[in-house]
Amino acid sequence: MANSFVRFTQTGSTTTYPLGFEYRSQADISVTLNGIATTAFTYNAAGTEIIFNTAPAVGTAIQITRATSQTQKLVDYAEGSVLTEGDLDTDSQQAFFMSQESIDKANDVIGVDASNFQWTAGNLRITNVADPVNAQDVATKNYLETVWLSPSNKADLITVAGINTEISNVSGKTTEITTVSTDIANVNTVATNINNVNTVATDIAKVIKVADDLNEAISEVETVANDLNEATSEIDTVANSIANVDLVGQNDANVTKVANIDANVTKVANIDGNVTKVANIDTNVTKVANIDTNVSLVAAIDSDVSTVAGIDGNVTAVANNQTNINAVNTNSTNINAVAGNETNINAVNTNSTNINTVAGLNTEITNVAAKTTEITNVSNDITNLNTVATNLTNVNSFSQTYLGAFSSAPSATGTGAALANGMLYFDTTSDILKVYATASGWQAAGSSVNGTSDRFQFNVTSVVNTLSGNDANGSSLTYDANFVDVFLNGIKQRNGTDVTVTSGNSLVFASNLAIGDIVDVIAYGTFQLANVSINDLVDTPASVGTAGQALVVNGAGNALTYANASSAEVYGFNLSDTNSDGILDSIIVTTTNGGVDNINSATYSAFDDVLYAATGFTWSLDANGHLIATV
Repeated sequence: MANSFVRFTQTGSTTTYPLGFEYRSQADISVTLNGIATTAFTYNAAGTEIIFNTAPAVGTAIQITRATSQTQKLVDYAEGSVLTEGDLDTDSQQAFFMSQESIDKANDVIGVDASNFQWTAGNLRITNVADPVNAQDVATKNYLETVWLSPSNKADLITVAGINTEISNVSGKTTEITTVSTDIANVNTVATNINNVNTVATDIAKVIKVADDLNEAISEVETVANDLNEATSEIDTVANSIANVDLVGQNDANVTKVANIDANVTKVANIDGNVTKVANIDTNVTKVANIDTNVSLVAAIDSDVSTVAGIDGNVTAVANNQTNINAVNTNSTNINAVAGNETNINAVNTNSTNINTVAGLNTEITNVAAKTTEITNVSNDITNLNTVATNLTNVNSFSQTYLGAFSSAPSATGTGAALANGMLYFDTTSDILKVYATASGWQAAGSSVNGTSDRFQFNVTSVVNTLSGNDANGSSLTYDANFVDVFLNGIKQRNGTDVTVTSGNSLVFASNLAIGDIVDVIAYGTFQLANVSINDLVDTPASVGTAGQALVVNGAGNALTYANASSAEVYGFNLSDTNSDGILDSIIVTTTNGGVDNINSATYSAFDDVLYAATGFTWSLDANGHLIATV
């Protein structure tokens, strides 16, 4: 709590605000609205509140500040003057107010956080910051959003945030992605030939049949392929004469008959010229048919006809499969290519599950590929990530020591574990860091008082024996147990007897208070002085001097040095009235002469007065018998 200023934020139509601190003169008070000085206000009769002529607008930042003069002394001591209580109070009040204002200013700036020795702004925003220039400069919100990040960067970050689940899934597939990366050449080959792969996939049943046939000891496909690769292919010959083959198939009964007289047919074949002549005289042949007995002579060539008859099934099968055989012949190049690429096709088939998985993640993989910059950034910070991972036990341990910020005291850790000595939490209700002790529970980790002291005043309006909460100035009562002075109507109360001051936020009186009583409270800040070596201070010698020496300014007036220290000079005074007019007019001064001379007890006892002061003073009496010291 500040001792020289108060701050408010207008929330309604309030015009009256309490000062909450002492001041010497209204001339020392300044008021600002949103940082701009204003004089459009008056004081109440008691001078403890200011009243604005017009209520500030909602949200206006109001600050009332005391600024005691630091350039002009309010009291100027004159040689031989008489000191009064008023002068001393004015002088000390000026110094006291100035020290409060200096402490408030020191506390009202960015400071070092005692928990980690890093700069902290105390949960306040830092405004009016220039854009960064050097590598370690602070970056502002505007710089990050409009300079460092482009609109497309921000859009990418939003996209990444929207697919964080998919990225996590991809992260869990690092082994499969590594495998794909290792075989990326094959994947690219498949991608380049995806149309062919799709064609093969559509006819996969047929490909499997071809593959099964190729694995047989005698493969029909290989036989057909070998035949088609011959200079004169039997399949081509048959295909070219397919019409004749069809006729033969349709007349297989007759062929069988001919087969039975194959010897005769052979003979007929040898006289084909004559047969042609016979065909030209078919009418006559018909007549010959009527003399079939003679045709029996053809039986002499029945062996040739039988040979044809013995392969009539094959001839028929070839005739019936004409379309497929022609298709195989047309597609022989592709079939040969498939056969030559059998190893790769088998590899694709074996890895089909992974390929299908990758195909199903093509959108996510595309998104990941578009985030190479972000992935690179993560990779560049991998050392920090690994450091956190390595120290995860310590990170988790700290999370079980500092429990976080709460409006009321936690009764267990976030994981449900029991509280233990040394655990911390920040009380957002009182803005105080608290520490847990098994014996006493939660208590303030530092002093409840901000600065050297806090002052509170309660005007008693009912018969009670306990005071707590806000005082007459709206300040909430807080103090460090037993480090507090309580005054009832100006009379100091004895802690532990007249009043109990152990809770830190309430005063419990031994007797009931009366209506109209005024209770003043001074709460003192507690702290522990650091054990600092004088050799660690700036502008001091590097080593300690010898016994009896003290730090003094050197002869050049530009540094401190060790030198022999002198004790305070003893000045003994013997005063007398030599002319008996009632005014002391004679003085005899006896000194220790800078420590050289000694004064024995008898001489010391005979002095009218004794002073202890620095060496070098001369003494005299003025016309009124007053002692005058001159340096």
